[in-house]
Amino acid sequence: MKSIKTKLKLNNKQKTLLAQHAGYSRWVYNWGLSLWNAAYRDGYKPNIRRLRKVFTNHTKPLIPWMKKLSSRVYQYAFMHLGEAFKRFFQGLGRYPRFKKKGKSDSFTIDNCGKPIELNGWSHKLPFIGIVKTYEPIEATTKKITISRQTGDWYLSCSYEFNPTTTPKKTDVIGVDLGVKTLATLSDGKIFESVRSYQKFEAKLSRLQYLNRHKEVGSANRKKAQQKIGRLHRKVANIRRDTLHKLTTYLAKNHGQVVIEDLNVRGMLANHKLAKSIADQGFYEFRRQLEYKCQWYGSELVVVDRFFPSSKTCSYCGHVQDMPLHLRTYDCPECGLSIDRDLNASINLRNAVGLTVNACG
Repeated sequence: MKSIKTKLKLNNKQKTLLAQHAGYSRWVYNWGLSLWNAAYRDGYKPNIRRLRKVFTNHTKPLIPWMKKLSSRVYQYAFMHLGEAFKRFFQGLGRYPRFKKKGKSDSFTIDNCGKPIELNGWSHKLPFIGIVKTYEPIEATTKKITISRQTGDWYLSCSYEFNPTTTPKKTDVIGVDLGVKTLATLSDGKIFESVRSYQKFEAKLSRLQYLNRHKEVGSANRKKAQQKIGRLHRKVANIRRDTLHKLTTYLAKNHGQVVIEDLNVRGMLANHKLAKSIADQGFYEFRRQLEYKCQWYGSELVVVDRFFPSSKTCSYCGHVQDMPLHLRTYDCPECGLSIDRDLNASINLRNAVGLTVNACG
């Protein structure tokens, strides 16, 4: 399965219709959660099937405006509530909470079992009608989710596709992630850090300062919060775009990609480097690389986090301490002088036969 998410190009009438469906989904979700809590307090054992039956037969006929909207919306709202409780009972998430208007507005619809064809720039969606996107899409899906973020609407869906193995330029490549440079490859290629948050940190701080003085609930406060949200989205998009380009390059052109099993949570405990480390997106890098290696016929090899890639000489194997302020590895045994990150990436490449964990 492959997932896509793209921005919709809508007029005011379409935005109103989508907002109504999102409100419908939120209302049903909150209604189901409220009834679940009440039934549990009274000693009953509620389940989603019974809640949906009560809503369909008794509650929905009493509310006229629901008849004007797609009935698939409320059915998926109950499904999402059931999945939330399932995750909670499995220990994978917290107890479901009530949804708030204007925060993560979304809804899901389908075509009653028939496939939904997304072809080109304009797409006919069930009940919604024809909507336009800012980029062409070619996909056949069973359901779509429409969500709102900082005033803009997005369409997302998953569809089946056939992975294609691409020709590889290099058999094995070592990748060392860092703060100064995003990634240093064992062949000497360097991908610089974009530092998207650092670039916009001053502007973001200014917008947040101005938002402090806005009256709660006012239109000006809402506008200020939307500006802050758009800037956060821009920062995240720049970071995500950089990671997508890097991981696609690695998966398409290399037979084996060797990375280190970084302890990101432990690295974030260093308050001097936490902001810079979070700005790089190390977890997202590995997540993207895992599925892209499967798409393009590559193998992702993860080296144990205790492997001394930075402390070991890539030529003779000598091991020495390397504080963070030392950017060049000078080996006293063989006289090798090499960039610290390049030395680490070469060690990762050479450690393929010693790895203990492989993915893909």
